[in-house]
Amino acid sequence: YEISKLLKTNNKFYDLNVEQAKVIGFYGPIIEFLTNCVPILIIVYGGYLCINNKITLGDLVAFTSYVFSLSWCVRNLGGLVNMLSQNKASMDKIRNILNRDSQIKTKENAYNPKFVKGDIEFKNVSFSYNSEEILHNINLKVKGGSKVAIMGSTGAGKSTLLALIGRYYDVTEGEILVDGVNVKDWDIETLRANMSVVFQDTFLFSDTIKNNIEFGNEVDESLLITSAKESESYSFIEDMPEKFETLIGERGVGLSGGQKQRLAIARAIIRKTPIVILDDATSALDMETEFNVLNNLRKGKKKSTTFIIAHRISAVKDADLILFMKNGEIVEQGNHNSLIKLRKNYYNIYSHQFQDFETLELEAN
Repeated sequence: YEISKLLKTNNKFYDLNVEQAKVIGFYGPIIEFLTNCVPILIIVYGGYLCINNKITLGDLVAFTSYVFSLSWCVRNLGGLVNMLSQNKASMDKIRNILNRDSQIKTKENAYNPKFVKGDIEFKNVSFSYNSEEILHNINLKVKGGSKVAIMGSTGAGKSTLLALIGRYYDVTEGEILVDGVNVKDWDIETLRANMSVVFQDTFLFSDTIKNNIEFGNEVDESLLITSAKESESYSFIEDMPEKFETLIGERGVGLSGGQKQRLAIARAIIRKTPIVILDDATSALDMETEFNVLNNLRKGKKKSTTFIIAHRISAVKDADLILFMKNGEIVEQGNHNSLIKLRKNYYNIYSHQFQDFETLELEAN
């Protein structure tokens, strides 16, 4: 299927290139012939005028040199027209993106506090996208500094739930409060500046490890090292030839998936924001490293309100609050022990994962 799609696109591209080659093949020789003939005709006619004392030899030489200079411009004109048409198509696409009017706008006299605690509350929140309901009647209250873990199957609405906190979408019904203020009343830049978000797919720039972690934030070396240690990145950074000054490729070429995720977490730690969101950001880490990273986040000097989307029990069991989502609703919530006693969705995943672990232990012995 993918090969047929590629061939179809390639064939279309090939046909367009053939048409372009035909046009160039037809007009190219004509332009070349004319641009070569014109100087010859000028020299012949100019020589005739010189013989008859109509113009001087200097006039002929000067005029001929000007014509030769202009002829190069004429030759390049066809290529420039083709280049301009290609650039125009690209610029139209870029312009459409830049001129797109965002539906999420900051109100006048928006809320812009100097200090953010990180208290978050969802009140009867529902969200629909293209008439499809993604979240339904979400009620949740999180105290600042708490660690909240979210589990559930793919498409349950986990990432959408957290995207609403930063007001990347507006709720269809209900309201979301950050420090008791509706996110619609917040200054958007202030709200998002107080959040650090780490996704599963991490983007790293073609730059040094230091610059990728700092990401525009000039910090002391001690804070840089602390963030690397808390994200469990310090050991492999120290093994690099230039340590923090080691250059990495675009999107982290040369680093493993786990190393890239740890650098992204270090980038979030160094910002010291009151709200941290880890959207499946530890999926490429082994269980021990994942436990250490999350434990470091929990024990940090500044306790941020932390949301973690994960699929492993080991990553969520120490959370203050665990949410289990299904079909856009929170069907279970509580701590690890209370959800185990319910013996429902969370318990089923727990028993499945730890049963596999116990089976491996038995086979190893």
